[in-house]
Amino acid sequence: MALTYPRKGVETSLDGARTSACVTLIAGPCVIESEEHVHFLAGEIKKIVGDFVFKASFDKANRSSVTAYRGPGLKEGLRILKGVRDAGFQVLTDIHEPSQAAVAAESVDILQIPAFLCRQTDLLVEAGRTGKIVNVKKGQFVSPNDIRHAAEKVASTGNNKIWLTERGASFGYNNLVVDMRSIPIMRGFGYPVVFDATHSVQLPGAAGSASGGQPQFIDPLASAAIAAGADAVFMEVHEAPERALSDGANALRLDLLGPLWAKLLRIAEAVNSTAEIRITD
Repeated sequence: MALTYPRKGVETSLDGARTSACVTLIAGPCVIESEEHVHFLAGEIKKIVGDFVFKASFDKANRSSVTAYRGPGLKEGLRILKGVRDAGFQVLTDIHEPSQAAVAAESVDILQIPAFLCRQTDLLVEAGRTGKIVNVKKGQFVSPNDIRHAAEKVASTGNNKIWLTERGASFGYNNLVVDMRSIPIMRGFGYPVVFDATHSVQLPGAAGSASGGQPQFIDPLASAAIAAGADAVFMEVHEAPERALSDGANALRLDLLGPLWAKLLRIAEAVNSTAEIRITD
């Protein structure tokens, strides 16, 4: 038996057209640290890679410690993100509650469902009802076959603008592994697949009251994901990860983005040189 599917681009333009690039980048800081900082990073990333989707969270509701920095909150955070959007960037942000979906949709282009919340039916349905692109991050506890149920919840609203994101699976305590088989499996559902290259190298809770990370593995894992057929790469980027207010331990340093992105584009072009991928058992 042979399963054949064409490689797809990720739908990122607001009119529903697909990008001409063979792979799409989603990048930015984990959380909004300040208005000046998000505009600085958005501008610097664009200088390096050109068009991309800017990512930042207005609230990190799932931090390890109650004392950890969470962000400026819904109202102020969305005001800041709308400013980035008004500056000409497409913007993605997380939502954590059904009530946040409609209001966030007024300020950003893409709503992201955090991995821990990927089974929350009300959240998925409300995100779908906005008509925005909905990026569902596959939970660390969910198999690639089972994430289709989350996609079906969004699609039940009539919204098929869905992305599915691989971000690693729990491997015992304080560790994640990535099964690259998940990328072709999830692409088989008919939706673009994103690879989260920075959360996949996270060591959850390994630093006691915070998560650790192994950023030296961002490059090989991202490269493997593109070779496996991922349509986009998600990377949290910071000019000084050691000073980042959230997830600095697994973030990509800004000055490493250019060489890595050039490498990923070369891999994507090689993959795209074949019209279709065949998997036989």
